[in-house]
Amino acid sequence: MPIDENLASYSDLGFKSAVVIYALVWIMLVWQFALTRTVPTTTRELVTAGGGSEPPAPNAPGKVESRGAGRPFSERLGNMGFAVLFVGFGVHVASIVLRGFATHRFPLGNMFEFISMACAAAVLLGLVLLNDQRYRGMWSFLLTPVLILLFLAGTKLHVDAAPVVPALKSYWLPIHVTVISIGSGVFLVSGIASLLFLFRIWQPAGAEADNIWGQLARRLPDAQLLDRLAYRTTIIGFPIFGAGVILGAIWAEAAWGRFWGWDPKETCSFIAWVLYAAYLHARATSGWRDTKAAWINIAGFVAMLFNLFIINIVVSGLHSYAGLN
Repeated sequence: MPIDENLASYSDLGFKSAVVIYALVWIMLVWQFALTRTVPTTTRELVTAGGGSEPPAPNAPGKVESRGAGRPFSERLGNMGFAVLFVGFGVHVASIVLRGFATHRFPLGNMFEFISMACAAAVLLGLVLLNDQRYRGMWSFLLTPVLILLFLAGTKLHVDAAPVVPALKSYWLPIHVTVISIGSGVFLVSGIASLLFLFRIWQPAGAEADNIWGQLARRLPDAQLLDRLAYRTTIIGFPIFGAGVILGAIWAEAAWGRFWGWDPKETCSFIAWVLYAAYLHARATSGWRDTKAAWINIAGFVAMLFNLFIINIVVSGLHSYAGLN
């Protein structure tokens, strides 16, 4: 069927609009992050379930200091940005849907469409898991890689709406690539959480105000909250990504007559999967929790990025058609 150029143009317009809205939200949330003032939690007691009190945990998040009556301006600004984020996400999803209708296929036939879907999955997971005020400071850091990826997708990796190559004309395309893109989006949230966790615990407890890095760290969620967030999201993404790899092997058997051939993309995906398995194991092992486990999680995240950009664009293989070729 011919490409619907009108729907394709609306899809591109929706994509650009979503990027602009995300950028506006990023500015608002960075502004909130900069304006947020905290006071040490040592000035208040933490009440236990039994009615007593206990000392605050190390690296516990600060309490937002209200200036004047009502909520501070920074909190109201953040709430406004979070509300606008829903609009941007809706426009983003609409651009993906319109791309599918314009091409009469599932919109995951090239890197531009894959990155758009993965970023939408990351934003959706953030909207579900990071809607609490404790995590509001993470949004400016999560939207940064999302905006970078969408900018690269819309400029260097953008392709006009067109039919896919014959090798991708299969019902396995929406099954395999959708699962992989969702898993990649989940791992994006997990990787950012681990990076912020390492930055948070890098600042000694009680000395946050001594330098600008410490002041930034105090505006982040508690280190243990960030660590638990990275762990929870990896638990979600690990089986999803693993299922995507298995489904890809089934598709490979149907298309090429073999389940596994150590193609560069297959190999790199397997390495990333092993790294995330090692992270989950290290996270549950005494002596490997905290920093060691977080570094393994970041290594898995780096492997995912390497797979996305280097393997798809630079390395030649059976999956090269998914890139710019």
